[in-house]
Amino acid sequence: MLTAARRFLDVPRVSWEFLRRWPVIPAVVLAAVAVTALFGDSLAPHDPRDQDLRARFIPPFWVEEGSIDHVLGTDHLGRDIFSRLLVGSRTSLMVAGIALGFGLLVGTVSGIVAGYYGGIIDEVIMRLVDLWLALPFLLLALVVAVTIGGGLVTVIWLLALSSWSAGARNVRGEVLSLRERDYVALARVAGASDWRIIYRHLWPQVTHVVLVITSMRVGGLIIAEAGLSFLGIGAGGTRPTWGAMVAEGQTYILKAWWIAIVPGIAIFLTVAAFNFLGDWMRDRFDPRLRQI
Repeated sequence: MLTAARRFLDVPRVSWEFLRRWPVIPAVVLAAVAVTALFGDSLAPHDPRDQDLRARFIPPFWVEEGSIDHVLGTDHLGRDIFSRLLVGSRTSLMVAGIALGFGLLVGTVSGIVAGYYGGIIDEVIMRLVDLWLALPFLLLALVVAVTIGGGLVTVIWLLALSSWSAGARNVRGEVLSLRERDYVALARVAGASDWRIIYRHLWPQVTHVVLVITSMRVGGLIIAEAGLSFLGIGAGGTRPTWGAMVAEGQTYILKAWWIAIVPGIAIFLTVAAFNFLGDWMRDRFDPRLRQI
């Protein structure tokens, strides 16, 4: 009897230790976002583009005068917030994913090349990184939008170009340390080519850096996409995005707070989940910071 009671009392402690050891909550949040991004059109109870002026400003179902037919309420045009939230997640994740893929590829390659070869190659690449980091991103985005117009493709290219510099600097710092290791020197003595040393000995050692950068940058790119959509440089058209939903709701924040607050909460939860996952991956895969 005592043993059973002790086990029962240990459940909260064991659960807490499990949650500390594994990123369960961030994984659940990101899994939910991924499902909505993949199947948002099928899960949405209403067409996110359907307008019904008779159903304007219906509050969420838990608020007085709310309706279970619109669980998160409707906006100023009578469009269902929940449906737009589900469909809008696809655009946010698609833009962040494509931009991150390009940024990681360019940043990782340039960082490895700069760190391994050093000298004038390192100087040129790092000065390009410094130059790009010195440019104000929002001002550059506004200039590009005025010059060639906004839209989904423009946003993807802007975010892709903004995502390579941080990865290049972090990977370069790691490679500067790795190239002095004994196994790299032995590979050179054995006659291994630069390509073989980079591919077989350096790249596997920087994967943990790339993984952490990936998880940390996704959240930043989602915020950047939302910010561009908020400024009117986003996907445009009838395509719902979280940032555009926040921008549309700011005018009615006192009358219908849910129009802006609900997508804002979605952005916050998604970015926080990616950041917590990035912290866990850094502690898990970097031997110098491993805590578990």
